[in-house]
Amino acid sequence: MSNNATAIETLFEKAGDYGKVSMELFKLQAIDKSAEVLSALASKLVVTIVVALFTLSVNIGLALWIGELLGKVYYGFFIVAGFYAVIATLCYIFRRQWIKDPVSTTIIRKMMM
Repeated sequence: MSNNATAIETLFEKAGDYGKVSMELFKLQAIDKSAEVLSALASKLVVTIVVALFTLSVNIGLALWIGELLGKVYYGFFIVAGFYAVIATLCYIFRRQWIKDPVSTTIIRKMMM
């Protein structure tokens, strides 16, 4: 009888150890996936900031150039602002199709890898 009790106790101990190891493995996998997703987002954010600064510089130059051609500097800025108003309207209209769905898909794909 004591032998059966010892075997059952050993079995419960092994099951408990298995549960602890499985939980630790799950935590480590979650940390790995989170780090992968965050690092991908961080690298995209850095590239986006650099592109935004480049675009800002080009837009200021373009607005000054257009304004010089038209005779008044502020005309160039109004034309560039109008162009971006059209772009912003299109982005708002198609925000789900162009922004939300692709970002969600990318995050889900990274988490499932």
